[in-house]
Amino acid sequence: MGGVQIPVDDMRALSYGLAQQYFEERDYRGAIRALKPVVDETPDDVGTRLLLARAYYHAALLRPAEEHLLEVIDREPTEYYAHLMLARTLERLSRRDEAGKHRRIAAALTGDDELLNHHKV
Repeated sequence: MGGVQIPVDDMRALSYGLAQQYFEERDYRGAIRALKPVVDETPDDVGTRLLLARAYYHAALLRPAEEHLLEVIDREPTEYYAHLMLARTLERLSRRDEAGKHRRIAAALTGDDELLNHHKV
């Protein structure tokens, strides 16, 4: 079987780029489909996992969003945006007490006390 062999790193880059395009077009499920194999292949890539979590969040798939955000925080505890997104996710799941902890961490990491105010969901 002839055909062009595309290096794995190039495939990941293409999938990530496609996922970003889907995300920007608000096709969050398309972004999820493009990102899942990238995250599976490079589980330590916090940025890609965070984008996947954001896509899950915007697709209202809150449990997978929570799982990936916890994984990001486990790998990069000072990633304030993961804490903020986790707070928002937990708020949408009516788990405000847990959300408050992550809002406080995000505020402490950034020095932005405005992050302590939860959004209406």
